[in-house]
Amino acid sequence: MAGILNITQRNAVLQAMAALVSREKKTILATNRKDVEGYHGGDLAMLDRLKLDDAKVEGMVLALEQLALQPDPLGVERYRYTHPNGLEICNRSAPFGTVLIIYESRPDVTIEAAGIAFKSGNRILLKGGKESLRSNTLLTSLWHEALRGQGAATDWVTYLEYSREATRAFLENPTRRVDLIVPRGGEKLISFVKEHASCPVIVSGRGNNFLFVHREADPQMALDIIHNAKTTKISACNALDKVLIDRDLPAKEAFVKTLLERLERDKVRVWADAGLAHYPGCTEITEEAIWYREFLDYEIVLGEAGGLEEAIQAINTYSGGHSATIVSNSATAARDFMDAVDVAAVYHNASTRFTDGGQFGLGAELAISTDKLHQRGPLGLQHLTTNKWYIQGAGQIRP
Repeated sequence: MAGILNITQRNAVLQAMAALVSREKKTILATNRKDVEGYHGGDLAMLDRLKLDDAKVEGMVLALEQLALQPDPLGVERYRYTHPNGLEICNRSAPFGTVLIIYESRPDVTIEAAGIAFKSGNRILLKGGKESLRSNTLLTSLWHEALRGQGAATDWVTYLEYSREATRAFLENPTRRVDLIVPRGGEKLISFVKEHASCPVIVSGRGNNFLFVHREADPQMALDIIHNAKTTKISACNALDKVLIDRDLPAKEAFVKTLLERLERDKVRVWADAGLAHYPGCTEITEEAIWYREFLDYEIVLGEAGGLEEAIQAINTYSGGHSATIVSNSATAARDFMDAVDVAAVYHNASTRFTDGGQFGLGAELAISTDKLHQRGPLGLQHLTTNKWYIQGAGQIRP
């Protein structure tokens, strides 16, 4: 692994960076306030992701400390085979090389993405949005201070202050080697990267997450889960956008009325299909396109489903491939739902808001992939590696 710092060096940099972020918290927050004050885009979700507070900075520190404690993801043996001719063949984890992440608004990505990349032996190129430039520039300078303090080159973490035109030119014809690109943001950003990239791309795609209230659901549990998944953090890609209610749900009318009352208290706009649009407070859906939308706002769609199979079909048609959940007291229905729904994370009787690297025990996450290759769902430390074959011989030649 020539050119890769050993695990002791990598952990020392991460620990140093954690100490620097903790030490400079006031400066980080003051700098971030300037970014927030300068943002006039009107996108509520983007503003929420842009803003740092004490808890978010402390989360950065914790992510770095947790990364330093995790085992080395490199050199892990995945397969071994002894050939009949005596060759010893094994497959081990190895770094990609250089990873480019293009992201919008979130300064904490500058910490988490760089930390994961560095720990897994990759250099990282960070391309954040102009709305968070001050915050990202400051955090990158702290990375460089941590690297220099441990005698490591600062080019392990590089921030690209590129315009849209310069980013496009770099994607089409990189001026340095890039082995993997991860776009983390809205559909326009993802489409832009996929259109122009000249190397592999892992898509951290839209949420558009679904919940199905099965006819054997506990109604209070369903209400609590829907409320949590929709309202606790509308800017998160794991937030809930669509609720399908079994047409045969007992006391369905009372359930829907109670749900609408709770959503109204949180000022959530409710769209509904023809089967539910007659309820007060609902706006009837007139275009199918709304079923594909990730709202990232206080909006939700309610629809009826004529049973488990119809719900599964709807989710597999419209969802973004991120998360889906069923609320049901039937273990059989839950198993069938979880096996058949084609998304990265399937839930039974739980909120979609748990789809997150930290909540899944991965520590920091690079992104949440809605692709199937090479990894699906939260991308943690062990997922930012590829593999390499090692073959030991004693002069064998192939006949």
